[in-house]
Amino acid sequence: MEITWYGHSCFRITERGMATVVTDPYDHTVIGYSELSLRADIVTISHNAPGHNHIDAVKGAKWHLDGPGEYEIGGVFLTAVPVGNHDQNGNGRNMVFVFDYDGITVGHLGDLTTVPSRKDVEAFGNVDILLVPVGGGNSLPAAKAAEVVNLIEPGIVVPMHYNTPEVKAKLDGLSGFLKQIGMSDQVTPEESLKVNAREIPEETRVVVLKYKH
Repeated sequence: MEITWYGHSCFRITERGMATVVTDPYDHTVIGYSELSLRADIVTISHNAPGHNHIDAVKGAKWHLDGPGEYEIGGVFLTAVPVGNHDQNGNGRNMVFVFDYDGITVGHLGDLTTVPSRKDVEAFGNVDILLVPVGGGNSLPAAKAAEVVNLIEPGIVVPMHYNTPEVKAKLDGLSGFLKQIGMSDQVTPEESLKVNAREIPEETRVVVLKYKH
């Protein structure tokens, strides 16, 4: 499996012989970063906002998922769970998506603003790799993001939705989250995350990704 970050909350998840997923494609004129030009079989939308719902940026996708349910598409099992709202004012439903790629599970928390309940976490099932917003704004601030990580206990954490030189949204940087979980902010970002089931660590490890231009 390979997970590539394109900035904000947008990732591309690929595995040979299985459906490709793109999460939360953004409108670059609103959010910043480079204009997206991606191909996928499935697009998931955590909520209806220009930073997360620009499906026109993804070519070839036959499935656009933005509501709760369980799906099996191209060998991938997807679970979508509504958890909270997408901003602090209670606007819009936020969807959490969990993708099961032949036993490796990836959870994308969307614009989660609050710590999920135990019932919510049980609905997610086991999460090996957690894509978690850490920059505040209309999503989790650093301290709450760290609390969510401790609650879900994934093997790998990939931070998203934080301030970078190319983002227009008003967000906090990554260092606050790294400090919350006891990591130095002197971390070398990786081009992508490549992992198989044997490589999921028992103790949570944070992987910081570069965003693709």
